[in-house]
Amino acid sequence: MSLFPSTREEALARIASVKPAEYARTRNALNGAVTQLSPYITHGFVSLPEVLEGVRLQHTVNSQDKFLFELGWREYYRHVWQHRGDGIFESLHEGVLPDGAYAEQIPADILQACTGVNAIDMAVKTLYDSGYLHNHARMWLASYMVHLRKVHWRVGADWLYGHLLDGDLASNHLSWQWVAGTGSHKPYLFNAENVARFAPEAWHSAGTQIDSSYEALDNIARQTLPVAASARLSRSLSHLVEEPSLMPTPPTSLTLGNPNSNVANGRDVWLVHPWSLGDLPADLPKDTLVIGIFVSEFHRDWPWNEKRWLFVQNRMAELASECWYGDRLSIELALNGAKELGGVTDAHIASWLPSTGKYNPWPSIFPNVERRCDSFSKWWNFVSKSPSF
Repeated sequence: MSLFPSTREEALARIASVKPAEYARTRNALNGAVTQLSPYITHGFVSLPEVLEGVRLQHTVNSQDKFLFELGWREYYRHVWQHRGDGIFESLHEGVLPDGAYAEQIPADILQACTGVNAIDMAVKTLYDSGYLHNHARMWLASYMVHLRKVHWRVGADWLYGHLLDGDLASNHLSWQWVAGTGSHKPYLFNAENVARFAPEAWHSAGTQIDSSYEALDNIARQTLPVAASARLSRSLSHLVEEPSLMPTPPTSLTLGNPNSNVANGRDVWLVHPWSLGDLPADLPKDTLVIGIFVSEFHRDWPWNEKRWLFVQNRMAELASECWYGDRLSIELALNGAKELGGVTDAHIASWLPSTGKYNPWPSIFPNVERRCDSFSKWWNFVSKSPSF
């Protein structure tokens, strides 16, 4: 059974089970009381205001709660994306080493989960198996790849995005920059002691490359040569893990049509897309045609693995009577004859939506900050003064 059933009911059940105090106390542990809501939030099964409102029905949540901070980080990264645009896909500033010091390919032993560093191998296996990683494990994986193996953060971020059910371009890529030191003031480092404190025994990595002091690891991060693959690397091919394919087109098991103008002409149309999979508006006229769209140009640039395609399409098929896969121009032409066209926008899809429609912004918890804030703390100082808190 999937760890993430593709239903809104599952998302609502997870909201109802959130315990903010327990979350604050145990969130750094891989078996802690994390919500595992992120795939549902990323793809719009539920909005952030719905999450907060649902938790507040049972618990008091104030501006100092760690749970609210985590929701805030997601909106803060969207704030940075709003102001910097495609600039988030480049180093915000120079990190520990110049960009050119890092490799443009991920070593095979990382991709095959056979580095010999248990924390890294378990992270990769978990990612492939479930499409999900605890945030602490994501940080360990990114830190190892960037600072020890000298893989450029953008290469790692693109790869991880494709395998995550909850891959959000702003949260994912800016988090990698935070780890790399190109979006923060120093590199994020971890060691075997940190893993042993927060992870189950199978992840423990005593005697490996990360079993060192933070001072020694910082020195390694500032050297241009990558550390060699671990001496503990297994020689048995049976231990190698095969990376799932990243697919720019839908798997053949999905039934998606081509954009078809005959369907939409003269009709009121409501568009849903991979980031707007919540309930349809209650006031939507009952004869409105609901069409789900996948824009091929987006997926060409940002391919997904099969798990994510299925997760999204299973929900989209519940909402839409038509689901299309096509390029932007074909979709726009097919919808030109619609009587009225609407939907919910999102930064992932906004530039690809037909220009003739009217799109509602995705709901936010925090007020929009017009001035760009280059740190979470500055942004938080603005938004936490909102009357809603």
